[in-house]
Amino acid sequence: MAVTHTILADVSAGISELKKNPMAVVKQGDGAPVAILNRNQPVFYAVPAAAYELLMDKLEDMELAAIVTDRQDMPEIEVSLDEL
Repeated sequence: MAVTHTILADVSAGISELKKNPMAVVKQGDGAPVAILNRNQPVFYAVPAAAYELLMDKLEDMELAAIVTDRQDMPEIEVSLDEL
């Protein structure tokens, strides 16, 4: 039975192509991740720095939103600036 894998990128390249010219492979993605395939199976994604930074920012925003949601029903504590 053949195993299929979803490729989560619009562009893919073989591992041998990546070895020959890594920057050309990254450029093919035009700023988006490139799926790297080994024997027609995705093994990893080459993610440009700007896309990775954006992803990390979004993950941080999601984590902060989860904290806000968890704490929204907690009682408020009044504090004066002099107490800080």
